[in-house]
Amino acid sequence: MGMTMTQKILADHAGLDKVIPGQLIKAKLDLVLGNDITAPVAIKEFNKIGINEVFDVNKVALVPDHFTPNKDIKSAEQCKIIREFAREKNIVNYFEVGQMGIEHALIPEKGLVVPGDVVIGADSHTCTYGALGAFSTGIGSTDMAAGMATGEAWFKVPEAIKFELKGELNKWVSGKDVILHIIGMIGVDGALYKSMEFTGEGLKALSMDDRFTMANMAIEAGAKNGIFEVDEKTIAYVKEHSTREYKVYKADEDAEYVKTYTIDLGQIKPTVAFPHLPENTRTIDEVGEIAIDQVVIGSCTNGRIEDLRIAASILKGKTVHPRVRTIIIPATQKIYLQALEEGLLKIFIEAGAVVSTPTCGPCLGGHMGILAEGERAVATTNRNFVGRMGHPKSEVYLASPAVAAASAIAGRIISPEEVV
Repeated sequence: MGMTMTQKILADHAGLDKVIPGQLIKAKLDLVLGNDITAPVAIKEFNKIGINEVFDVNKVALVPDHFTPNKDIKSAEQCKIIREFAREKNIVNYFEVGQMGIEHALIPEKGLVVPGDVVIGADSHTCTYGALGAFSTGIGSTDMAAGMATGEAWFKVPEAIKFELKGELNKWVSGKDVILHIIGMIGVDGALYKSMEFTGEGLKALSMDDRFTMANMAIEAGAKNGIFEVDEKTIAYVKEHSTREYKVYKADEDAEYVKTYTIDLGQIKPTVAFPHLPENTRTIDEVGEIAIDQVVIGSCTNGRIEDLRIAASILKGKTVHPRVRTIIIPATQKIYLQALEEGLLKIFIEAGAVVSTPTCGPCLGGHMGILAEGERAVATTNRNFVGRMGHPKSEVYLASPAVAAASAIAGRIISPEEVV
């Protein structure tokens, strides 16, 4: 039996000719990532190991993004720990205020991941880099410490689910709608410790930003990782952002999948995930009357330039509802500057929205938009668990930038077609 994309990457990095699902392997790492929540714990564990240097100063990345700019004394202390560690260990890829971004948007932008890499990050949404044809997965802080020390990590080789994409997206439908549709179909545990592998002629209908969004939310289906077959768009993105050598892995014809789904992109409608699970999805025509108090457009899921352009195209010349606090968060400094140069920030501000510095902020209930009891938000983020964005009796509705922007204008969840 042949191997999937993920299995081939893991076999190569383990120095093996072949691996099978369930096999325990030790693989070499191309990048180890941490942020201001997880890295301080990893650093504490690293210091217990008793070595003086990380395995490679170019293959560790530290990005304070969750609570930055620091919102309080505790977050300031967390960032101080990783700042001092980065300086002491001469870590090259340390990005803070002024040059920072939300880690899972910043890392690809900086060219730190290329096809064929094995990446671990002490953050569950590290699976984002599968959009580039890499194996990337979230791990705990202890594993991060071991990875920084040795450049290796243990893995159990995952089984795989194949998603054969066909057709083209309709207007106002994006990668966010596709992945919400899939999670609604298979459930939040539908891909538990499995690799979600995306292939098919429908790939060409998805931009790189669409793919980053979909890979980012693979964890919301319980997946170990999400990974996209590498094509011309992938290679063009990599050549634009990185000078590193890369390797393309394609699944064997006889690769084994526990399930195969065919997804017709043309049949997918704008989709909203209702509280309190990403699987609780409804198409926009099934939503009903849901009044909202806040809209957040940003996060590692949907804070990229394409997302901001879509939101701006809907908000241009309009005003957000007086009852709706609308918060726009560009995912990186580069995206912020590009949005500024394209006039998108002017559109947002004239519409009555506010624009934040790059930060995770409200996505995890950190800052920059916490919800009070009884409040409802439409967010382009990735999770809507109880209390995710603030009070345990608040509600988060996950949606695309197009639906979020339209809802900001209407004061209720609405289709973009109704306001454009």
